[in-house]
Amino acid sequence: MDRQARRTRRLTMAVALNVALAVVQVVSGLLAHSVALLSDAGHNVTDVAGLCVALVAVRWALRPRSDQRSYGHHRGTILAALANAAVIAVVTAGIIVAGLQRLAHPRPVHGTIVLAVAAAAFVINASVAASLHEKSRDLNMRAAAVHMAADAVASLAVAAAGVVLVVDPALRWADPVASLGVGLLIIVEAYRIMRSSVAVLLESTPPDVDLKALTAAMAEVPDVAEVHDLHVWSLSSEVRALSAHVVVAGHPTLEEAQVVGDRVKEAVGGPFAIAHSTLELECERCVEGDDDPCLMDTLVPRPKARP
Repeated sequence: MDRQARRTRRLTMAVALNVALAVVQVVSGLLAHSVALLSDAGHNVTDVAGLCVALVAVRWALRPRSDQRSYGHHRGTILAALANAAVIAVVTAGIIVAGLQRLAHPRPVHGTIVLAVAAAAFVINASVAASLHEKSRDLNMRAAAVHMAADAVASLAVAAAGVVLVVDPALRWADPVASLGVGLLIIVEAYRIMRSSVAVLLESTPPDVDLKALTAAMAEVPDVAEVHDLHVWSLSSEVRALSAHVVVAGHPTLEEAQVVGDRVKEAVGGPFAIAHSTLELECERCVEGDDDPCLMDTLVPRPKARP
């Protein structure tokens, strides 16, 4: 079974478990008058939607490239991660508002029900998070795993509130305080995923790629005189691309220059996880000095100033 098939199976299982868990939490939250359980259920509902989006993105990324999508559909997983983070941030804001309202107007809460349901939710969420966790850099799967891990921690906080309420039912503030802690924890994780997704969509240099080290590795290839106009970006969390101008020493033939280009691709492919490299091989630099006509912004015609 390939990686995408395994991801599909794990995500499908996670969706089914979260649907069942959310139903139990909603019913139990209403019976126990617990805003913490209801907030946890609300986040589980968003997780169901998020996991469904992640599942669709995994399948979407498998679609073959076309004339309109020459790089394929790798960005689908990034869009899914960004959508998940945005939805979770909005729902979590609602959870925080509900927690503040309940903190101002506390109600009696059945601590035993809260403790039992939250403990069961912790076990389920932790198990699902462990099944979704993987060593790859895929942001879509990372978002799904982080959501479930945050749910597990949130359920643990709700269970702690249940323990407090079982020991002393008069401590009604424990329930809304737990919901506020859950909300703050989740919104921080949503922000981190959103920031990483935006960085990919803006084609920023991957954070673990050192451009100086990358340039040095390319320059160390025999017969490479200079590397300039270097760009590195991510098509998805797992697929990186590179473009650069490489000055080849000695005015080689086309065949000899191609050999140098292949060596440069090998030098960056494994160590820097570059899946797609586009190199423009030159016998001499485009121009002397700081102004480089190879850069894209110099190719865009500027409007003439009006007299």
